[in-house]
Amino acid sequence: MNITVTFRHMDSSEALRKYAEEKTERLAKYLVEPIEVHWVLSVEKIRQIADITVTANGVTLKGQGDTSDLYAAIDMGIDKVENQVRKHKEKVKDHHNSSIRYGAAPAEAAPGIRPRIVKKENVFLKPMSVEEAALQMDIAKTDFLVFTDSNTSNINVIYRLQDGDYGLIETSK
Repeated sequence: MNITVTFRHMDSSEALRKYAEEKTERLAKYLVEPIEVHWVLSVEKIRQIADITVTANGVTLKGQGDTSDLYAAIDMGIDKVENQVRKHKEKVKDHHNSSIRYGAAPAEAAPGIRPRIVKKENVFLKPMSVEEAALQMDIAKTDFLVFTDSNTSNINVIYRLQDGDYGLIETSK
């Protein structure tokens, strides 16, 4: 983690620099290296301002604390950035974990619970005609079959309708 502390309109203070660096270490558990952190500590009349900018893994987060005490301003700034990092991490985690439950419509999922894949099958795509695919479905007693159409070499899906007839999904390249 690369941390820089800049002082504006005030003398540099080793104690404030150390305090900002120590508080910044809280972010290490949320972010992946390399992490660039830049603090700007400044005084404007009676306001003590601590601005923090964090750049990690292509994401830039900013926070600011503004109080009459620079230590409290640092705490406010780091708290704001820590909340942003937590929210960002949850978003990324939710995005990576989202998937569709096999065989069920999304409306069937319970509120607040994301659909998920609960079954996986590997299919060998055998070249066959549509008629042969329908016969294979009857033999295997399945509701659908993925196959390669021997005439077009495209992947197709044949499925059984509720009335017993068949539906066909034809793909094209």
